[in-house]
Amino acid sequence: MAQTVHLSERSPQVSADELLAGFQPSYRFGEVSFDTYIPDPAHPSQAEAVNRLKDFAASIGGGRGGHGGSGGLFGGLFGGKKRAAGPAGIYLDGGFGVGKTHLLASTWHAAPGPKAFGTFVEYTNLVGALSFRKAVDVLKEYTLVCIDEFELDDPGDTVLMSRLMRELADAGVRLVATSNTLPGALGEGRFAAQDFKREIQVLAEQFEVIRVDGEDYRHRGLSEAPAPLDDAEVMDTVAKNFPDVGVVAEDDFADLTAMLSRVHPSRYRELVKDVDVIALHNVETITEQATALRFVVFADRLYDKDVPVVASGTAFDELFTHEMMHGGYMKKYFRTVSRMTALVREGQLGIAEEK
Repeated sequence: MAQTVHLSERSPQVSADELLAGFQPSYRFGEVSFDTYIPDPAHPSQAEAVNRLKDFAASIGGGRGGHGGSGGLFGGLFGGKKRAAGPAGIYLDGGFGVGKTHLLASTWHAAPGPKAFGTFVEYTNLVGALSFRKAVDVLKEYTLVCIDEFELDDPGDTVLMSRLMRELADAGVRLVATSNTLPGALGEGRFAAQDFKREIQVLAEQFEVIRVDGEDYRHRGLSEAPAPLDDAEVMDTVAKNFPDVGVVAEDDFADLTAMLSRVHPSRYRELVKDVDVIALHNVETITEQATALRFVVFADRLYDKDVPVVASGTAFDELFTHEMMHGGYMKKYFRTVSRMTALVREGQLGIAEEK
C-alpha cells in the first residue's frame, strides 16, 4: 500500500555538496543519447542540430567521448586547458517541446568529465550557496557546463550570468545552453534590457546559435489534455492507475503554493525526490507573479523526475492568468503548461510521453 505524504508539511534542507552532486541530467534524461533523439523529417534543423552537437561533443577534451561520470565535485586535473577559438559553446534556440533538453543531455552524456548539467535557476542557486568566486573555481575545472532553460528575468541575473559565462569561457570550459530566446534578446519584455546591453552582448558572444524548429512533441499526435477530475475521484484514480507505487504526495493546491513560498527553489528537487505520484486538490488559477514563478520551478522538478499528476479544480491550461500568458514571463508559463499537461495526461490517462 502506498505511503501518503503531504508536501505542504515538508521543509527540506540541502547542503552545497548535495547541490553540486545534483548537477547531472535528471531521471527523465538519464539515459538519452543522440541515437534516441528522433528528428522530425518536416524540420531538417533537428537533424542538423544532432550532427553539429555530435561533432561538438567529440571535440571536447581531445575527442574523448563516452558515458563517464561527472568526476569529482571539485574538478579534475585539466592543466593547459585553453579558451576555444571563437564562441566557447553552442546555444540551442527553439520553441517548446522540440527536444532541446534531450539534445543537451545527449551532449553531456557523450562528452568526457568532469562536467555539469543543470537549469539556469540551479546555477544561480549554486552561486548563492557557494558565493560567486567559489562557484567559478569549481566550474572552471569542468570540461563542459550545460545550462538548460537559459532565461534572464532580472538585471542581477543578467550581470551574474554574464560574468560567470565569460570567466568559464576564458578558463577553457565548453558551454551548451538551451532557451526559447536568442541570446541577444535575453531579458526583452521583462526588464529594461537596453540598460544591460553590454552584459547581454557578452553572453551572446560566448555562443554559436543553432536553431531547432518543430512542434511540441509532448502534444504531437496525442489527444487534448484530460479535464480535471471531480475532487472525490482524485485519490480513487491514483489507486486505480498506480496500485504499486511507493509514495503518493497529496496536497491541496493552496497549501502547496503557500509552502513553495517558504522553501527556497534550490530545495524543490529534494522536496519531491521520493515522490512517485502527486495528487492535487482544487487547483486554481495563480494570480500573483511571485507564486507563479515559484510554481514554474516546482513544475520543472516534477517534470525532471517524471512524476505523474492527478488533479481536480482548474485545468492546467488555465493555471496562469491571461496577462501572465502574454507578459514578460510568457515563455516560462507556456513551458510549464506544456509540461504539466504531459504529466496530467500520464497521471489521469496513463499516456506517458516518449523520453
